[in-house]
Amino acid sequence: MTRLASLLLILLLPAMTMLAAKDKVLSDDMISDQVRRKLANDPDVKGGALDVTVAEGVVTLKGVLEKDSQKSKAQKLASKIHGVKKVINEIRLGPPGSR
Repeated sequence: MTRLASLLLILLLPAMTMLAAKDKVLSDDMISDQVRRKLANDPDVKGGALDVTVAEGVVTLKGVLEKDSQKSKAQKLASKIHGVKKVINEIRLGPPGSR
């Protein structure tokens, strides 16, 4: 019986570790970094100039984008980041470079 228990533990330990890591709460700084990277690397949003703040998992996006489709995509991208509870989209529409 001891061998069976040891074998089960060896086989199940990696899966249990992965589940624990998935449920781990990310810090606001980590979420912010991931959102910024995702937005900056997106070819449609090109969100390197957007302001991203995070408080207790709530992401606030600010800045200016040209199209409503970019604004919507920025919110969608941010909401998909692990640990994000809510996205407040305060992005305004306007010409490039306007603040």
